[in-house]
Amino acid sequence: MDKQESPTVEFKRKLTKDVKREVIAFANTLGGELYIGIDNDGSVLGLKNAKKVSKSVSNMLRDCVQPDISVHTFIELETIDEKEIIKISVSRGTGRPYYLKNKGMNPSGVFVREGTSVIKASEENIRQMILETDSTNFETMPSIQQDLTFHDALEVFEKQGIKFAAKQQRKLGLLTEDGYFTNLALLISDQCEHTIKCARFLDNDKLEVQNRKEFSGSILTQVDQALKYLNFDNEKSAHLEGLQSEEHEIFPSYALREALVNAVTHRDYSYSGSILVHLFQNEIEIISVGGLVNGLTVEDIDLGISQSRNAKLANVFYRLKWIERYGTGLQCMVESYKDSTVSPAWRIGPNAFVVTLPKKPFLTAPMEDEHLTTWLTHHPEFSAKELETFLNKSKTTVRKIIDKLILANQIERIGYGPKTKYQIIE
Repeated sequence: MDKQESPTVEFKRKLTKDVKREVIAFANTLGGELYIGIDNDGSVLGLKNAKKVSKSVSNMLRDCVQPDISVHTFIELETIDEKEIIKISVSRGTGRPYYLKNKGMNPSGVFVREGTSVIKASEENIRQMILETDSTNFETMPSIQQDLTFHDALEVFEKQGIKFAAKQQRKLGLLTEDGYFTNLALLISDQCEHTIKCARFLDNDKLEVQNRKEFSGSILTQVDQALKYLNFDNEKSAHLEGLQSEEHEIFPSYALREALVNAVTHRDYSYSGSILVHLFQNEIEIISVGGLVNGLTVEDIDLGISQSRNAKLANVFYRLKWIERYGTGLQCMVESYKDSTVSPAWRIGPNAFVVTLPKKPFLTAPMEDEHLTTWLTHHPEFSAKELETFLNKSKTTVRKIIDKLILANQIERIGYGPKTKYQIIE
């Protein structure tokens, strides 16, 4: 091994509990590289089962360190002299101070690097880290990954007629003055580590899942694919206005797009968790990681005041015309429901922001079909299969009819699974 231990390099013969302290110390100081399978003098010893050890390291850091440090660590296997070792690259964290979960944010749980040693942080060290963290901007920090590609981003920018060369990347904030890719570049790149997870549920709870989808790759591609997934079931109701047939979406397209883009723009990327999209029978719920930006209150949000946590990412979306006006997303969602009896709502937790979009009631209730009304009169309780047989229609079509009847408060669901029945509401 041609490297030696230094303030940013550490060797370990094997995996021990001390690895947690070493990683915390690197993240709290200047970052660095930790090698497992190498002796203190640089001799390569290797590991018998490097893959298993790598997984143990990942689990250890996830379970024992707070805040989430995974976004600032990169674990990889390397082969030196035909021996497998583990290399853990650690960047200076944006959520400092990092600490052992079972010790808390105090000198017994917070560590820093001093020369080639790991020491406990003083209370003054900890206070200083907290002050510095408040002014740290995740977007502008150099990415721990520098081997980035932008195939998907380039395609998106070209469709909008926007150049995406090095000059434009630097202007957008994807490159530092020294030419290193930033964390914003990582989000835009094909190697983006964050995802959007979608799940469609059979009813208005999470007991039965119909299907799941997880979208990865460039954050730009994720937004596009997730929006297509949401719009797939965004059926339309129609009614006659004089001689004209007018269509009304059950979810305003504008609200869907705005809620999804807002979640991606304002989430806290120092957390590794995914944005969650839950599709229920009567509503869509979008959960963004990270609560309110420091200084904002729930009352501020209700008054239409907004502060972007990721201003440069918001600017990228603005350039792509995915955002029309800064800071007006939630209010515009409400406006898109102005002709309806229902309205969007949001809930805010310490580390989450939840937007709920309700289905707009159908203007024409399916019970107005006399043929169906007569059948239901004689079948006050029925199964989906029985209705399929009567209507001679596909399972998907009957599912939509049942959804409309439930939404119109004309029938209710009884039970779950194969024994599910539906009953007319008197």
